[in-house]
Amino acid sequence: MNPTTTLPRTLTIELLAIDLATCSRCTGSLANLEQAIATLQPVLASTGTAVDFHKILVESEAQAQQLRFVSSPTIRVNGQDISLETTESRCGDCSDISGSQGGTACRTWSYQGESHTEAPVGMIVDAILRALYQAEPPTSAVSPLDSAAPTAVPQNLQAFFQAKAGRKANLTGGCGTPQPVATGCGCA
Repeated sequence: MNPTTTLPRTLTIELLAIDLATCSRCTGSLANLEQAIATLQPVLASTGTAVDFHKILVESEAQAQQLRFVSSPTIRVNGQDISLETTESRCGDCSDISGSQGGTACRTWSYQGESHTEAPVGMIVDAILRALYQAEPPTSAVSPLDSAAPTAVPQNLQAFFQAKAGRKANLTGGCGTPQPVATGCGCA
């Protein structure tokens, strides 16, 4: 290798969410994340920085625990949550998905003195630029979370996954085949 040749930098960007089809907060944050990456593409290209982008659908409490997932949606750049604080409010879309009696709360984003239900493009751009211009750029795309022990899943997410699983079991009669709940499926 030529001593003057430098290895390209890689930023690992992750979107973690409990729904990527229906929830307006998750789909809106995904669209804003994609817009932020597209906006920064000339800067990333001119600095020799590649983006390793992952959309992660968190489907269970065990997966949430392993990923150290505390609120939906979450955006991480090189393993660091782009939001310094976790605030939430009731999300009608995810409450409908789970069927939870108490409803489901999803993340809100505080940026420039305002609260948003979707991650603002400017906030995402700021986080990517901070990661890009750190004094010591990461030498690998390994997330700091890879070596960390799993953490407890917040009660809000536990309730979401339990209600969603219960709702699915009721819709399938408990055997994986959609059946009317009253008649069951005969798989006892």
